[in-house]
Amino acid sequence: MSTSDRTPEAGNYDTSHSIAARRFNRTHGLIPPVVESQDVQILRCLKRLDQKDKGIEKYLYLSNLRNTNAHLFYRLVTKHIKDIAPLIYTPTVGDACLQWSHNYVHPEGLYLSYSDRGHIASILHNWPQNVEITVVSDGSRILGLGDLGINGMGIPVGKLALYIGCAGIRPEATLPLMLDTGTGNKSLREDPLYMGSRIEKISAEEEQEFMDEVMIALNEKWPGIVVQFEDFKNPFPALERYQEKYTCFNDDIQGTGAVVLAGIINAVKRSGIPVKGQRAVFMGAGSAGVGVAKQIVEFFMREGLTEDQARECFWLVDTKGLVTNDRGDKLADHKVYFSRNDNAGKQYRSLAEVVDYVKPTILMGLSTIGGVFSPELLTKMGQWNENPIIFPLSNPSANSECTFEEAVKYTDGKALFASGSPFPPLEHNGKMLSPGQGNNMYVFPGIGLGTILSKATVVTQSMIYASAEALSTALDVSETSQGWLYPDIARIRDVSVIVAKGVIRAAEEAGVDRETRIKGMSDEELEQWIRSKMYDPHSETRRVEEEIESFINDLAINGGIRGSHL
Repeated sequence: MSTSDRTPEAGNYDTSHSIAARRFNRTHGLIPPVVESQDVQILRCLKRLDQKDKGIEKYLYLSNLRNTNAHLFYRLVTKHIKDIAPLIYTPTVGDACLQWSHNYVHPEGLYLSYSDRGHIASILHNWPQNVEITVVSDGSRILGLGDLGINGMGIPVGKLALYIGCAGIRPEATLPLMLDTGTGNKSLREDPLYMGSRIEKISAEEEQEFMDEVMIALNEKWPGIVVQFEDFKNPFPALERYQEKYTCFNDDIQGTGAVVLAGIINAVKRSGIPVKGQRAVFMGAGSAGVGVAKQIVEFFMREGLTEDQARECFWLVDTKGLVTNDRGDKLADHKVYFSRNDNAGKQYRSLAEVVDYVKPTILMGLSTIGGVFSPELLTKMGQWNENPIIFPLSNPSANSECTFEEAVKYTDGKALFASGSPFPPLEHNGKMLSPGQGNNMYVFPGIGLGTILSKATVVTQSMIYASAEALSTALDVSETSQGWLYPDIARIRDVSVIVAKGVIRAAEEAGVDRETRIKGMSDEELEQWIRSKMYDPHSETRRVEEEIESFINDLAINGGIRGSHL
C-alpha cells in the first residue's frame, strides 16, 4: 500500500513521534513541530490536572486524553498510578456516572438495549476490534449510588482502563459493555438528558433470557472472551448460570473476596492467633460481604478446619441484626449459608450487641454505613485483642465504617487495618503508620491477564483463590518489615505479574488452560513470558519507529519507495 493512502489514526498525533514517523503517518504539520520526550508530555498533563479544582473536571480531561492519545494516557497512568487511579475510577468515577448523560461528548464502549434482543450478534459486529476481555454491567447498583441505568457506563470504562494500565492488556483488546435493560430510577427516566431507555427495569426472567443471548453472541463473535460482570444489583444469578460454561467471573463477589482474603492471610499471620481461634463479625451481609466471607472460609479450611468449623467462625449482621435461622424473616438465599443456629432463641438487633456477644478478633465492614464502627466498638476491639483485625471496606470514604485515624486512636495503634477507600498515613507514638487498602485493582487485572494468557476455558474458584494467595506473597522485604498487609500500589504492574502467574498455575492444575507454549516453564521463565506479553505504553513510540523502519526496508527491497511522501 502506498503511504499516500494512509489515513492518520488518533494515536498517530503523538508529539513524541519523530519527524520521519510523522511523515509516514501523514501527521507532519498537523501537530506542533517539536519532538517531545515522554517526560515532557507527562509534565504537561500533570500541570493541566493541577489547574483543575474538581475531581469531575480532572476525570473529563483524562477521558478526553484517553480518547485522543491512548498511549500518552497510559504512560501517565502507569507512571503516576497512585494519583491517577482515584481520578479514573473510585471515588471520582461515581460522580462521572451520576453526570454521564449530561457530560456525554463522544462514544465510549458498546450499548446493548433490551429492545435489541434478537439482533445482538449483528450489533456486536459493529465493534471494529478483536476483543479479549469485556467488563459488563447493567448499571443497577453502581458503587453506593444505586440504580444509574446506562449512566453506569463509567464503571466498565474505568475498570478496563485499570486492566490496561495495571496488567498491560492492550487497549484495543478491551470492550466496555453496558446492558440497557431499563432503570428503576424514576428521576432518570424523567430526565430529558438521560440517554438510556425510559422503561422500568425488566423482570429477572426477561433479564436472564436477554443475558443468554448476549453471552452466546459474545462467545460466537470472540471465542474464549473473558467476561467480567460488574455492579449488578443481584450478581449471583449470572455468575451461577454462566461460570461453568463461559470464561467469566464477578469482581464484586470474587475479586473483592480475593483481595480481602489476601489481607486477611497476612493479618492472621501477624495476629498470632490460629484460624481456629478467629471470630469474625461482618457488618454487611450483601453479595460482597457473603462473597468475602466465603473466600475466608476456604482459607480457614486450607489451614485445617472442616467446612462447618470454618463457617462457625463467622457472624453476619445486616440491617435487622445478627443473621439467624429463627429471626422471623425470610432470609435472602445468599445469607442462608452463614445463618446462625446457636443463638438459643435470643436475637441480637444491633452491631454493638453482636460485638459484645461474640468478642471478635476480626471486625469487617461491607455495609456502606459511614462511622458504624464507633469509638466504643474500636476501643473494645483493642482491649480484647493484642492485634485486632479491622477492615472497614465500604466505598467511598464517606461510607467507610471508620477511618484509619479512628482505628489507630481507639485501639492505641494495635489495629491491623485495611480499608476500601484510601486514607493518609499518620504518626502514632513517634512511629509512622501506613494504612492498608483492600483495593480490587490488586487482583482483577492479574486475574484477567492470567486468564487471557492461559487461554482458560472457565475461571475456576481455584484460580480466584490463587490470585489472593499470590497477592499475599507479593510484598517486598521493606513492605513486610513495616508490617504492611498489601504491597505498594506503585508496584501494581509487578504485582499483576505475580497474580497472573498464580492464576495461570491454578488453571494448569485445574486442566482448563489451552496455552501449550508455557507447559513446563519454570516460575522465572513464566514471569518473563508474562511480562513479554504485556502492553507497555512507554515503548509504543519506539515500536512505531521500528515498524516504519521495517516498512521502508521492505519497500526498498521490493523496488524502492516511489509514490511515498517520505
